[in-house]
Amino acid sequence: MRIIHANIHTMAGQVIPDGYLETAGGKIAALGEMADCPALCGDEVDAKGSIALPGLIDAHCHIGMWEDGLGFEGDDGNEDCDPCTPQLQGLDAVNPADRAFSEALDWGVTTVVTGPGSANPIAGQMCAMKTGGRRVDNMLLRAPLAIKMAFGENPKTSYHEKGNGPVTRMAIAAMVREQLYKAKRYMADMQRAAEDEDADEPEYDAKCEALLPLLRGQIPAHIHAHRADDIFTGIRIAKEFGLRYVIVHGTEGHLVAQELATEKAMVITGPLIGARTKPELAQADIAGPGILQANGVQVAICTDHPEVPCGYLMMSARLAFNAGMDKQAALEAVTAQAARICGIERRVGTLAAGKDADILLYRNDPMLVHEKPWLVLLDGKRVR
Repeated sequence: MRIIHANIHTMAGQVIPDGYLETAGGKIAALGEMADCPALCGDEVDAKGSIALPGLIDAHCHIGMWEDGLGFEGDDGNEDCDPCTPQLQGLDAVNPADRAFSEALDWGVTTVVTGPGSANPIAGQMCAMKTGGRRVDNMLLRAPLAIKMAFGENPKTSYHEKGNGPVTRMAIAAMVREQLYKAKRYMADMQRAAEDEDADEPEYDAKCEALLPLLRGQIPAHIHAHRADDIFTGIRIAKEFGLRYVIVHGTEGHLVAQELATEKAMVITGPLIGARTKPELAQADIAGPGILQANGVQVAICTDHPEVPCGYLMMSARLAFNAGMDKQAALEAVTAQAARICGIERRVGTLAAGKDADILLYRNDPMLVHEKPWLVLLDGKRVR
């Protein structure tokens, strides 16, 4: 497919006011100015000046885990019978037939990071996937993408209601440390067995096995934390074990923006739409993403679906822009920057030759007007 006469915003530092995009084999084959466009054949899509953007990326949500319109039967996001469950793979709970996927795609969200909820201090494995398809295996970009951890109110509430621990922030942190230490010792025992034929391999442990990619630096921890003290507890533990990490939500992050910048922390903020429905959200401020970005913190914006439907991702970015965030940074927070923070930038997030052909066309500036893209390409196929 070839799109012509598009106002192309590559999200990689280049804007082509009158350009073309060509796709082949699910990838972007070429793009450039119309003056350099190959001879037209008559089958092109004429964008007529529409704004072309890469497909949107929801950097943190639970789409497919809590299915739309269902109660307990569709609730597969929290295995809240054991505080530490790193062996759980989010992809095993995702139902791609959930209509929330098609609605997300309708609004231009072509990639999501989804996985377990925040009832457990160590909840399981996040995955990155496309929003179009019938079988999860064929929709995946990366799995596991991260190990989900949670601090603060959610695990406290979940286990207090059961009469079990953890019921304090101390216990949450202690449980995370204990499980990481067990996995670290397990890794050392495996290494010893590999180097010494007289040493026995440790007995298989699914939890420890799941944490090996995290300890080896192959994937980060995605740390659910709203309050500033919980954010720094997550960072403190990550530093103790030499873990890569991303702060998810970071509701009070704007109150400690300079400290987070010093730590070179990355933050996935959101949801930005909704009421302050629990104590941890008392300091929520829609200006938060802009304050973080202005202080040099790398920021992505998420919906936390089903808290806010994925389809409102661009609206969330627009609200952040209206509250003071730099316009380009707000756009990048749901495209290029989201891809970088999630470690999937080689495939998605920008318009460039060789990237996945996830392309949106808007008749108006989506940061100024609330409207769906009139054309959505997913892996080079028109889906809207």
